[in-house]
Amino acid sequence: MKYTSTRNKQISISGIEAIVQGISPDGGLYVPCDFPVLTKKDIAKLIEMDYPERAAYIMNLYLDEFTYDELLEITKKAYSTFDGDPCPLLSIDEYLNVLELWHGPTCAFKDMALTVLPYLLTISKRKLGLDEKTVILVATSGDTGKAALEGFKDVDGVDVIVFYPDKGVSAMQKLQMQTQEGKNVFVAAIDGNFDDAQTAVKNVFVDEKVKARLKDMGYALSSANSINWGRLLPQICYYVSAFCDLLSSGEIEERETFNVCVPTGNFGNILACYYAKKMGIPVDKLICASNDNKILTDFLNTGVYDTHREFHKTISPSMDILISSNLERLLFEILDRDDLATKELMTELKRDGVYKIDKKLLRKKVPFLLAGYATEEETEDCISAASDVYDYIMDPHTAVAYSVTMDYISETRDEKQMVIVSTASPFKFPVVVQRAINATNENDELKALKDLSFWTGEEIPPQIAKLEKSERRFTKVIDKNQVEQCMFEYLGERNGR
Repeated sequence: MKYTSTRNKQISISGIEAIVQGISPDGGLYVPCDFPVLTKKDIAKLIEMDYPERAAYIMNLYLDEFTYDELLEITKKAYSTFDGDPCPLLSIDEYLNVLELWHGPTCAFKDMALTVLPYLLTISKRKLGLDEKTVILVATSGDTGKAALEGFKDVDGVDVIVFYPDKGVSAMQKLQMQTQEGKNVFVAAIDGNFDDAQTAVKNVFVDEKVKARLKDMGYALSSANSINWGRLLPQICYYVSAFCDLLSSGEIEERETFNVCVPTGNFGNILACYYAKKMGIPVDKLICASNDNKILTDFLNTGVYDTHREFHKTISPSMDILISSNLERLLFEILDRDDLATKELMTELKRDGVYKIDKKLLRKKVPFLLAGYATEEETEDCISAASDVYDYIMDPHTAVAYSVTMDYISETRDEKQMVIVSTASPFKFPVVVQRAINATNENDELKALKDLSFWTGEEIPPQIAKLEKSERRFTKVIDKNQVEQCMFEYLGERNGR
Protein backbone atom coordinates (compact mmCIF):
# COMPACT_ATOMS: atom_id res chain seq x y z
CA MET A 1 0.00 0.00 0.00
CA LYS A 2 1.17 3.52 -0.85
CA TYR A 3 0.76 6.72 1.13
CA THR A 4 0.41 10.31 0.00
CA SER A 5 0.41 13.75 1.63
CA THR A 6 -2.69 15.78 2.44
CA ARG A 7 -0.91 18.76 0.85
CA ASN A 8 0.76 17.12 -2.15
CA LYS A 9 -0.82 14.15 -3.92
CA GLN A 10 2.23 13.81 -6.15
CA ILE A 11 3.93 12.13 -3.20
CA SER A 12 3.70 8.35 -3.14
CA ILE A 13 5.70 6.49 -0.52
CA SER A 14 5.57 3.19 1.35
CA GLY A 15 4.09 2.67 4.78
CA ILE A 16 7.49 2.17 6.36
CA GLU A 17 8.71 5.46 4.85
CA ALA A 18 5.64 7.25 6.24
CA ILE A 19 6.35 5.86 9.71
CA VAL A 20 10.03 6.83 9.67
CA GLN A 21 9.39 10.35 8.34
CA GLY A 22 6.43 11.07 10.65
CA ILE A 23 5.33 14.16 8.74
CA SER A 24 5.56 15.03 5.05
CA PRO A 25 8.28 17.53 3.99
CA ASP A 26 5.51 19.89 2.83
CA GLY A 27 4.01 19.95 6.33
CA GLY A 28 1.14 17.68 5.32
CA LEU A 29 0.11 14.43 6.96
CA TYR A 30 0.49 11.03 5.38
CA VAL A 31 -2.68 9.11 4.52
CA PRO A 32 -3.25 5.78 2.75
CA CYS A 33 -3.89 6.11 -0.98
CA ASP A 34 -6.87 3.81 -0.43
CA PHE A 35 -8.50 1.97 2.46
CA PRO A 36 -8.85 -1.80 2.74
CA VAL A 37 -12.39 -3.06 3.27
CA LEU A 38 -13.02 -5.88 5.73
CA THR A 39 -15.11 -8.77 4.41
CA LYS A 40 -17.46 -11.04 6.36
CA LYS A 41 -14.72 -13.65 6.21
CA ASP A 42 -12.25 -11.19 7.74
CA ILE A 43 -14.64 -10.37 10.59
CA ALA A 44 -15.30 -14.07 11.24
CA LYS A 45 -11.55 -14.64 11.57
CA LEU A 46 -11.06 -11.58 13.77
CA ILE A 47 -13.80 -12.64 16.20
CA GLU A 48 -11.87 -15.82 16.98
CA MET A 49 -8.59 -13.96 17.64
CA ASP A 50 -7.20 -12.38 20.79
CA TYR A 51 -6.35 -8.68 20.71
CA PRO A 52 -2.67 -8.92 19.63
CA GLU A 53 -3.75 -11.17 16.76
CA ARG A 54 -6.52 -8.77 15.73
CA ALA A 55 -4.17 -5.79 15.80
CA ALA A 56 -1.54 -7.60 13.71
CA TYR A 57 -4.16 -8.72 11.17
CA ILE A 58 -5.56 -5.20 10.71
CA MET A 59 -2.18 -3.47 10.55
CA ASN A 60 -1.00 -5.98 7.97
CA LEU A 61 -3.71 -4.68 5.62
CA TYR A 62 -1.96 -1.29 5.69
CA LEU A 63 1.68 -2.34 6.02
CA ASP A 64 2.45 -4.88 3.32
CA GLU A 65 6.19 -4.37 3.89
CA PHE A 66 5.69 -6.38 7.09
CA THR A 67 4.56 -9.99 7.29
CA TYR A 68 1.69 -10.93 9.58
CA ASP A 69 4.10 -12.91 11.75
CA GLU A 70 6.38 -9.89 12.13
CA LEU A 71 3.47 -7.72 13.22
CA LEU A 72 2.15 -10.41 15.55
CA GLU A 73 5.52 -10.60 17.27
CA ILE A 74 5.35 -6.81 17.72
CA THR A 75 1.80 -6.74 19.11
CA LYS A 76 2.45 -9.64 21.47
CA LYS A 77 5.49 -7.87 22.91
CA ALA A 78 3.73 -4.50 23.10
CA TYR A 79 0.57 -5.72 24.78
CA SER A 80 2.39 -8.05 27.17
CA THR A 81 3.06 -4.86 29.16
CA PHE A 82 -0.68 -4.40 29.76
CA ASP A 83 -2.71 -5.53 32.75
CA GLY A 84 -4.87 -8.25 31.18
CA ASP A 85 -7.02 -7.51 28.13
CA PRO A 86 -5.55 -4.41 26.43
CA CYS A 87 -8.98 -2.94 25.60
CA PRO A 88 -11.91 -4.60 27.38
CA LEU A 89 -15.42 -3.63 26.28
CA LEU A 90 -17.63 -3.44 29.37
CA SER A 91 -21.42 -3.41 29.21
CA ILE A 92 -22.66 -1.12 32.01
CA ASP A 93 -26.29 -0.88 30.89
CA GLU A 94 -28.63 -2.40 28.31
CA TYR A 95 -27.44 -0.14 25.50
CA LEU A 96 -24.31 1.37 27.06
CA ASN A 97 -20.76 0.03 26.72
CA VAL A 98 -17.40 1.42 27.80
CA LEU A 99 -14.26 0.67 25.79
CA GLU A 100 -11.44 0.91 28.32
CA LEU A 101 -8.16 1.84 26.66
CA TRP A 102 -6.06 2.57 29.72
CA HIS A 103 -4.71 -0.75 30.98
CA GLY A 104 -1.20 -0.10 29.67
CA PRO A 105 2.02 1.08 31.32
CA THR A 106 1.00 4.76 31.68
CA CYS A 107 -2.74 4.25 32.36
CA ALA A 108 -3.87 6.19 29.27
CA PHE A 109 -5.17 5.27 25.82
CA LYS A 110 -1.97 6.49 24.17
CA ASP A 111 -0.34 3.24 25.31
CA MET A 112 -2.46 1.33 22.78
CA ALA A 113 -0.32 2.83 20.02
CA LEU A 114 2.85 4.01 21.71
CA THR A 115 3.84 0.54 22.91
CA VAL A 116 3.64 -0.57 19.26
CA LEU A 117 5.26 2.42 17.53
CA PRO A 118 8.84 1.85 18.79
CA TYR A 119 8.85 -1.59 17.18
CA LEU A 120 7.29 -0.29 13.96
CA LEU A 121 9.83 2.52 13.76
CA THR A 122 12.97 0.52 14.48
CA ILE A 123 12.02 -2.33 12.13
CA SER A 124 10.95 0.14 9.39
CA LYS A 125 14.37 1.83 9.62
CA ARG A 126 16.06 -1.53 9.32
CA LYS A 127 13.96 -2.48 6.29
CA LEU A 128 14.93 0.82 4.65
CA GLY A 129 18.59 0.26 5.40
CA LEU A 130 18.85 3.39 7.56
CA ASP A 131 21.51 3.51 10.27
CA GLU A 132 20.98 7.10 11.37
CA LYS A 133 19.69 7.77 14.87
CA THR A 134 16.15 9.06 15.37
CA VAL A 135 14.93 12.02 17.40
CA ILE A 136 11.34 11.53 18.53
CA LEU A 137 10.07 15.06 19.07
CA VAL A 138 6.74 15.34 20.90
CA ALA A 139 4.35 18.05 22.00
CA THR A 140 1.88 16.73 24.54
CA SER A 141 -1.29 17.87 26.26
CA GLY A 142 -0.64 15.30 28.98
CA ASP A 143 -0.80 11.62 28.05
CA THR A 144 1.09 11.30 24.75
CA GLY A 145 4.31 12.56 26.30
CA LYS A 146 4.45 10.01 29.07
CA ALA A 147 3.38 7.17 26.77
CA ALA A 148 6.07 8.12 24.22
CA LEU A 149 8.73 8.41 26.91
CA GLU A 150 7.81 5.02 28.31
CA GLY A 151 7.47 3.37 24.91
CA PHE A 152 10.85 4.55 23.59
CA LYS A 153 12.73 4.41 26.90
CA ASP A 154 16.22 2.96 26.34
CA VAL A 155 15.46 1.95 22.73
CA ASP A 156 18.79 1.86 20.87
CA GLY A 157 19.29 4.55 18.24
CA VAL A 158 16.42 6.70 19.49
CA ASP A 159 16.24 9.84 21.62
CA VAL A 160 12.89 11.09 22.93
CA ILE A 161 12.29 14.79 23.60
CA VAL A 162 8.95 15.89 25.05
CA PHE A 163 7.51 19.36 25.60
CA TYR A 164 4.32 20.02 27.58
CA PRO A 165 2.47 23.16 28.72
CA ASP A 166 3.64 23.94 32.24
CA LYS A 167 0.20 24.78 33.60
CA GLY A 168 -1.79 22.80 31.06
CA VAL A 169 -1.51 19.24 32.37
CA SER A 170 -2.72 17.62 35.57
CA ALA A 171 -0.39 17.31 38.54
CA MET A 172 -0.32 13.53 38.05
CA GLN A 173 0.52 13.82 34.34
CA LYS A 174 3.30 16.28 35.15
CA LEU A 175 4.68 14.01 37.85
CA GLN A 176 4.69 11.05 35.46
CA MET A 177 6.80 12.98 32.95
CA GLN A 178 9.12 14.65 35.48
CA THR A 179 10.03 11.29 37.01
CA GLN A 180 10.56 9.44 33.73
CA GLU A 181 13.38 6.91 33.76
CA GLY A 182 15.71 6.13 30.86
CA LYS A 183 19.05 7.31 29.49
CA ASN A 184 17.65 8.57 26.17
CA VAL A 185 14.79 10.80 27.36
CA PHE A 186 14.38 14.52 27.94
CA VAL A 187 11.38 16.52 29.14
CA ALA A 188 10.77 20.25 29.47
CA ALA A 189 7.73 22.37 30.26
CA ILE A 190 6.77 25.30 28.06
CA ASP A 191 5.54 28.60 29.48
CA GLY A 192 2.35 28.55 27.39
CA ASN A 193 -0.48 26.26 26.36
CA PHE A 194 -0.53 23.05 24.31
CA ASP A 195 -1.04 24.89 21.04
CA ASP A 196 2.14 26.86 21.73
CA ALA A 197 4.03 23.60 22.27
CA GLN A 198 2.51 21.92 19.22
CA THR A 199 3.20 24.88 16.93
CA ALA A 200 6.81 25.11 18.10
CA VAL A 201 7.38 21.41 17.47
CA LYS A 202 5.73 21.56 14.03
CA ASN A 203 7.97 24.48 13.09
CA VAL A 204 11.01 22.36 13.89
CA PHE A 205 9.71 19.56 11.66
CA VAL A 206 9.41 21.77 8.58
CA ASP A 207 12.64 23.76 9.09
CA GLU A 208 15.17 22.58 6.49
CA LYS A 209 18.09 24.17 8.36
CA VAL A 210 17.19 22.20 11.47
CA LYS A 211 16.98 18.98 9.46
CA ALA A 212 20.38 19.65 7.89
CA ARG A 213 21.98 20.35 11.27
CA LEU A 214 20.46 17.15 12.68
CA LYS A 215 21.72 15.19 9.68
CA ASP A 216 25.26 16.44 10.36
CA MET A 217 24.86 15.07 13.89
CA GLY A 218 23.69 11.71 12.53
CA TYR A 219 19.99 12.20 13.39
CA ALA A 220 16.66 12.25 11.57
CA LEU A 221 13.43 13.63 13.01
CA SER A 222 10.29 11.62 13.61
CA SER A 223 7.16 12.01 15.67
CA ALA A 224 5.18 10.03 18.22
CA ASN A 225 2.14 12.28 17.98
CA SER A 226 -0.82 10.99 16.01
CA ILE A 227 0.42 13.02 13.03
CA ASN A 228 2.62 9.91 12.56
CA TRP A 229 0.79 7.17 10.67
CA GLY A 230 2.54 4.56 12.81
CA ARG A 231 0.82 6.09 15.84
CA LEU A 232 -2.61 6.38 14.25
CA LEU A 233 -2.77 2.92 12.67
CA PRO A 234 -2.80 0.91 15.93
CA GLN A 235 -5.71 3.07 17.09
CA ILE A 236 -7.89 1.89 14.20
CA CYS A 237 -7.50 -1.64 15.53
CA TYR A 238 -9.37 -1.18 18.79
CA TYR A 239 -12.49 0.09 17.03
CA VAL A 240 -12.53 -2.98 14.81
CA SER A 241 -11.98 -5.08 17.92
CA ALA A 242 -14.88 -3.37 19.73
CA PHE A 243 -17.19 -4.33 16.84
CA CYS A 244 -15.98 -7.93 17.05
CA ASP A 245 -16.66 -7.95 20.80
CA LEU A 246 -20.17 -6.57 20.30
CA LEU A 247 -20.86 -9.35 17.82
CA SER A 248 -19.37 -12.14 19.89
CA SER A 249 -21.23 -11.04 23.03
CA GLY A 250 -24.54 -10.92 21.18
CA GLU A 251 -25.03 -7.21 21.89
CA ILE A 252 -25.56 -6.67 18.15
CA GLU A 253 -26.37 -8.88 15.18
CA GLU A 254 -24.27 -9.10 12.03
CA ARG A 255 -26.16 -6.42 10.08
CA GLU A 256 -26.80 -4.05 12.99
CA THR A 257 -25.07 -0.72 13.38
CA PHE A 258 -23.84 0.86 16.59
CA ASN A 259 -22.82 4.32 17.82
CA VAL A 260 -19.50 5.55 19.20
CA CYS A 261 -18.75 8.62 21.32
CA VAL A 262 -15.12 9.74 21.59
CA PRO A 263 -13.65 12.44 23.85
CA THR A 264 -11.09 14.21 21.70
CA GLY A 265 -9.00 17.35 21.40
CA ASN A 266 -6.45 16.68 18.66
CA PHE A 267 -8.92 14.60 16.61
CA GLY A 268 -6.66 11.56 16.34
CA ASN A 269 -8.69 9.13 18.44
CA ILE A 270 -11.97 9.87 16.68
CA LEU A 271 -10.28 9.93 13.27
CA ALA A 272 -9.16 6.35 13.86
CA CYS A 273 -12.83 5.38 14.30
CA TYR A 274 -13.73 7.25 11.11
CA TYR A 275 -11.09 5.19 9.29
CA ALA A 276 -12.49 1.99 10.82
CA LYS A 277 -15.89 2.99 9.42
CA LYS A 278 -14.29 3.47 5.99
CA MET A 279 -13.07 -0.11 6.32
CA GLY A 280 -16.65 -1.30 6.72
CA ILE A 281 -17.17 -1.29 10.49
CA PRO A 282 -20.90 -0.42 10.81
CA VAL A 283 -20.70 2.72 12.93
CA ASP A 284 -23.95 4.63 12.56
CA LYS A 285 -23.33 7.82 14.55
CA LEU A 286 -19.80 8.91 15.41
CA ILE A 287 -20.01 11.56 18.12
CA CYS A 288 -17.21 14.01 18.88
CA ALA A 289 -17.21 15.03 22.56
CA SER A 290 -15.45 18.26 23.57
CA ASN A 291 -14.92 20.10 26.84
CA ASP A 292 -15.20 23.89 27.20
CA ASN A 293 -12.55 24.20 24.47
CA LYS A 294 -15.24 23.21 22.00
CA ILE A 295 -13.60 24.28 18.77
CA LEU A 296 -14.20 20.86 17.20
CA THR A 297 -17.87 20.85 18.22
CA ASP A 298 -18.34 24.33 16.77
CA PHE A 299 -16.59 23.36 13.53
CA LEU A 300 -18.61 20.19 13.01
CA ASN A 301 -21.82 22.11 13.65
CA THR A 302 -21.04 25.22 11.59
CA GLY A 303 -18.15 24.53 9.20
CA VAL A 304 -16.15 27.38 10.78
CA TYR A 305 -12.85 26.62 12.51
CA ASP A 306 -11.94 29.74 14.50
CA THR A 307 -9.07 29.77 17.00
CA HIS A 308 -9.85 33.34 18.07
CA ARG A 309 -11.49 32.37 21.32
CA GLU A 310 -10.74 32.08 24.99
CA PHE A 311 -8.52 29.16 25.94
CA HIS A 312 -9.88 27.25 28.93
CA LYS A 313 -7.81 25.23 31.38
CA THR A 314 -10.15 22.42 32.34
CA ILE A 315 -10.36 19.32 34.49
CA SER A 316 -9.94 17.29 31.28
CA PRO A 317 -6.58 18.80 30.25
CA SER A 318 -5.68 16.34 27.49
CA MET A 319 -8.50 17.93 25.48
CA ASP A 320 -7.43 21.53 26.09
CA ILE A 321 -6.49 22.11 22.46
CA LEU A 322 -7.47 24.77 19.90
CA ILE A 323 -5.43 23.52 16.93
CA SER A 324 -6.46 19.94 16.18
CA SER A 325 -3.76 18.51 13.92
CA ASN A 326 -5.57 15.41 12.73
CA LEU A 327 -8.57 17.34 11.50
CA GLU A 328 -6.46 17.99 8.39
CA ARG A 329 -6.82 14.32 7.43
CA LEU A 330 -10.61 14.55 7.70
CA LEU A 331 -10.66 17.74 5.63
CA PHE A 332 -8.67 15.95 2.94
CA GLU A 333 -11.45 13.35 2.68
CA ILE A 334 -14.31 15.87 2.86
CA LEU A 335 -12.69 17.85 0.03
CA ASP A 336 -12.49 14.70 -2.13
CA ARG A 337 -8.74 14.49 -1.54
CA ASP A 338 -8.09 17.89 -3.08
CA ASP A 339 -4.55 18.50 -1.81
CA LEU A 340 -4.39 22.12 -3.01
CA ALA A 341 -7.66 23.02 -1.27
CA THR A 342 -6.48 21.30 1.92
CA LYS A 343 -3.16 23.13 1.79
CA GLU A 344 -4.96 26.45 1.32
CA LEU A 345 -7.12 25.86 4.40
CA MET A 346 -4.04 25.04 6.47
CA THR A 347 -2.34 28.18 5.14
CA GLU A 348 -5.37 30.23 6.17
CA LEU A 349 -5.31 28.67 9.63
CA LYS A 350 -1.64 29.55 10.12
CA ARG A 351 -2.04 33.04 8.66
CA ASP A 352 -5.44 34.08 10.00
CA GLY A 353 -6.25 31.60 12.76
CA VAL A 354 -9.49 30.67 11.04
CA TYR A 355 -10.86 28.80 8.02
CA LYS A 356 -14.29 27.69 6.91
CA ILE A 357 -15.89 25.15 4.65
CA ASP A 358 -19.46 24.97 3.39
CA LYS A 359 -21.73 23.60 6.12
CA LYS A 360 -23.83 21.79 3.51
CA LEU A 361 -20.71 20.06 2.17
CA LEU A 362 -19.79 18.98 5.68
CA ARG A 363 -23.24 17.48 6.28
CA LYS A 364 -23.24 15.81 2.86
CA LYS A 365 -19.82 14.20 3.26
CA VAL A 366 -19.98 13.19 6.94
CA PRO A 367 -23.66 13.20 7.94
CA PHE A 368 -22.93 10.59 10.61
CA LEU A 369 -20.36 12.80 12.39
CA LEU A 370 -22.07 14.63 15.26
CA ALA A 371 -20.64 16.78 18.04
CA GLY A 372 -21.43 18.04 21.51
CA TYR A 373 -19.62 19.35 24.55
CA ALA A 374 -19.73 19.23 28.34
CA THR A 375 -19.08 22.06 30.76
CA GLU A 376 -16.91 21.61 33.83
CA GLU A 377 -19.98 21.26 36.06
CA GLU A 378 -21.58 18.73 33.72
CA THR A 379 -18.36 16.72 33.62
CA GLU A 380 -18.16 16.44 37.41
CA ASP A 381 -21.87 15.69 37.62
CA CYS A 382 -21.41 12.82 35.19
CA ILE A 383 -18.53 11.33 37.17
CA SER A 384 -20.86 11.36 40.17
CA ALA A 385 -23.84 10.01 38.21
CA ALA A 386 -21.90 7.12 36.67
CA SER A 387 -20.65 6.18 40.12
CA ASP A 388 -24.14 6.32 41.66
CA VAL A 389 -26.11 4.70 38.83
CA TYR A 390 -23.66 2.14 37.45
CA ASP A 391 -21.08 1.86 40.24
CA TYR A 392 -18.57 2.79 37.53
CA ILE A 393 -15.72 5.24 38.19
CA MET A 394 -14.55 7.27 35.20
CA ASP A 395 -11.92 9.92 34.64
CA PRO A 396 -12.96 13.45 33.54
CA HIS A 397 -12.21 12.87 29.83
CA THR A 398 -14.42 9.79 29.75
CA ALA A 399 -17.03 11.75 31.69
CA VAL A 400 -17.09 14.38 28.92
CA ALA A 401 -18.01 11.61 26.46
CA TYR A 402 -20.57 10.19 28.91
CA SER A 403 -22.21 13.62 29.28
CA VAL A 404 -22.41 14.14 25.50
CA THR A 405 -23.75 10.60 25.11
CA MET A 406 -26.53 11.24 27.63
CA ASP A 407 -27.45 14.47 25.81
CA TYR A 408 -27.60 12.61 22.49
CA ILE A 409 -29.77 9.79 23.84
CA SER A 410 -32.06 12.25 25.59
CA GLU A 411 -32.55 14.23 22.37
CA THR A 412 -32.90 11.31 19.94
CA ARG A 413 -34.15 8.34 22.01
CA ASP A 414 -31.71 6.28 19.94
CA GLU A 415 -31.54 2.75 21.38
CA LYS A 416 -28.64 1.46 19.32
CA GLN A 417 -25.71 0.05 21.22
CA MET A 418 -23.43 2.91 22.24
CA VAL A 419 -19.68 2.58 22.80
CA ILE A 420 -18.19 5.29 25.02
CA VAL A 421 -14.43 5.47 24.61
CA SER A 422 -12.68 5.65 27.99
CA THR A 423 -9.26 7.22 27.59
CA ALA A 424 -7.63 7.29 31.03
CA SER A 425 -7.68 5.63 34.42
CA PRO A 426 -9.57 7.64 37.07
CA PHE A 427 -6.45 7.32 39.22
CA LYS A 428 -4.66 9.74 36.87
CA PHE A 429 -7.06 12.49 38.01
CA PRO A 430 -7.73 11.64 41.67
CA VAL A 431 -8.48 15.15 42.94
CA VAL A 432 -11.26 15.71 40.39
CA VAL A 433 -12.71 12.20 40.64
CA GLN A 434 -12.62 12.12 44.44
CA ARG A 435 -14.29 15.53 44.61
CA ALA A 436 -17.04 14.42 42.22
CA ILE A 437 -17.92 11.12 43.89
CA ASN A 438 -17.42 12.10 47.55
CA ALA A 439 -17.71 15.90 47.56
CA THR A 440 -14.31 16.17 49.24
CA ASN A 441 -11.87 19.01 48.66
CA GLU A 442 -8.50 17.29 48.96
CA ASN A 443 -6.19 19.15 46.58
CA ASP A 444 -3.07 17.10 47.23
CA GLU A 445 -2.85 14.60 44.37
CA LEU A 446 -1.11 11.88 46.34
CA LYS A 447 -3.49 12.11 49.30
CA ALA A 448 -6.48 12.15 46.95
CA LEU A 449 -5.03 9.07 45.27
CA LYS A 450 -5.12 7.13 48.53
CA ASP A 451 -8.59 8.43 49.36
CA LEU A 452 -9.90 7.36 45.96
CA SER A 453 -8.49 3.89 46.45
CA PHE A 454 -10.11 3.66 49.90
CA TRP A 455 -13.55 4.82 48.78
CA THR A 456 -13.67 2.74 45.60
CA GLY A 457 -12.02 -0.36 47.02
CA GLU A 458 -9.72 -0.46 43.97
CA GLU A 459 -5.95 -0.68 44.20
CA ILE A 460 -3.86 2.21 42.94
CA PRO A 461 -2.15 1.11 39.70
CA PRO A 462 1.47 0.29 40.67
CA GLN A 463 2.91 2.56 37.96
CA ILE A 464 1.09 5.49 39.62
CA ALA A 465 1.65 4.39 43.21
CA LYS A 466 5.44 4.44 42.74
CA LEU A 467 5.48 8.11 41.70
CA GLU A 468 5.40 9.34 45.29
CA LYS A 469 8.94 8.11 45.89
CA SER A 470 10.35 8.69 42.40
CA GLU A 471 13.00 11.32 41.67
CA ARG A 472 11.86 14.39 39.74
CA ARG A 473 14.49 14.43 37.00
CA PHE A 474 12.99 17.02 34.64
CA THR A 475 11.77 20.32 36.09
CA LYS A 476 12.97 22.80 33.45
CA VAL A 477 10.51 25.43 32.14
CA ILE A 478 11.37 27.19 28.86
CA ASP A 479 9.94 29.85 26.60
CA LYS A 480 8.01 28.54 23.58
CA ASN A 481 10.68 30.03 21.30
CA GLN A 482 13.42 27.93 22.93
CA VAL A 483 12.23 24.50 21.73
CA GLU A 484 14.82 24.21 18.96
CA GLN A 485 17.63 25.47 21.18
CA CYS A 486 16.64 23.11 23.97
CA MET A 487 16.56 20.15 21.61
CA PHE A 488 20.07 20.81 20.28
CA GLU A 489 21.47 21.41 23.78
CA TYR A 490 20.18 18.01 24.90
CA LEU A 491 21.47 16.22 21.79
CA GLY A 492 24.81 17.95 22.13
CA GLU A 493 25.14 16.73 25.71
CA ARG A 494 24.12 13.23 24.63
CA ASN A 495 26.86 13.20 22.01
CA GLY A 496 29.55 14.95 24.07
CA ARG A 497 29.55 18.10 21.96
